Amino acid sequence: MNVSRTAHASRTAHASGASRGSGAARLSRVAVAGGIALSSVVLLSGPAFAHVGVQPQGEARQGGYATVNVKVPNERDNASTIKVEVNFPADHPLASVMPQPVPGWTPVVTKAKLAKPLELHGKKITEAVTKVTWTADGAKIGPGQFQQFPLSLGRLPEDTDQLVIKAIQTYDNNEVVRWIEEPKEGAGEPQNPAPVLKLSAATDDHHGGGTAADGKTDGAKTEDKAGHDEKAGDTAHAEAAGSGDSDTTARVLGVVGILVGIAGVAFGVLAGRRRSA
Repeated sequence: MNVSRTAHASRTAHASGASRGSGAARLSRVAVAGGIALSSVVLLSGPAFAHVGVQPQGEARQGGYATVNVKVPNERDNASTIKVEVNFPADHPLASVMPQPVPGWTPVVTKAKLAKPLELHGKKITEAVTKVTWTADGAKIGPGQFQQFPLSLGRLPEDTDQLVIKAIQTYDNNEVVRWIEEPKEGAGEPQNPAPVLKLSAATDDHHGGGTAADGKTDGAKTEDKAGHDEKAGDTAHAEAAGSGDSDTTARVLGVVGILVGIAGVAFGVLAGRRRSA
C-alpha cells in the first residue's frame, strides 16, 4: 500500500516537473522569438533615418519664403563625408537661395540663365540658383554623426505642393552616394530617395502685410485677435479657477472618505472584541 502511494507521488511530481519544464521552454521560445522580431524591426528601420533630407524651420508655404535645413547623416563606419551638393528643380526655379555659414564648410552657389524670366517684386529675374555645394574646410561628418546646412529659399513656387531637391554626398574614400531617386505614388521608398520639401497652401498675404480679403487691415486684425485672446484668457482663467475649486473639493471628499473608512474598521474591531468577550 505504501509502495503504491510512493510510486503515485513520484509519478505526480515527475509530471509536475515536466509541465514546469515545458512551460519554461515555451516562455524561453517566446522570449527568443520576441527578441528576434525586435532586432529585425530595429535593423530594418535604421536605414530609413539615415537618408539625406530637407526639413523646413517652421512652415514652407507656396509663394512665400522659408528657411530649411539640409540634414546630412554619415552612413559609413570607415569614412567621413567631405562634400555635399544639393540640386534644385529646373521646372520650379528659385530666384533666391542663400546658405547660412557653417563652421568648417565652404559653400558655393551656382546659377544659370532662365529660358523664361521670373517676376519677383516687380523685377524680372533672368537667372536662378541651380545648386549649392558645401566642401569641407577643416571639418568632416564622421561616422555616427550628422550635419545640418541651413538655406533661405524664395520665392517658393505656387503651382506645386513639393520640391524634389536631389543631393550628392561624397566621402573621403572617394565614394559618392547619389540621393536622386524620386518617390513614386503607391510605390515603396527607393533605396536612395531624393530629399523632398513639402509646401503648404499659400495664404492671402505671403509677407504678412497688406489688406486682407475682408477689407480689414492687419492692424485691425491684430486688434481683433488681441481682444479675442483677452477674452480667451479670461475664460481660461475662470476655467482654471473652477478647476482649482473642483480639485480642492475632491481632495476634501477624499480625506473624509479615508477617515470614514478608518472609523468603520475601528468599529468592526471593537465589535469583534465585544462578541469574543
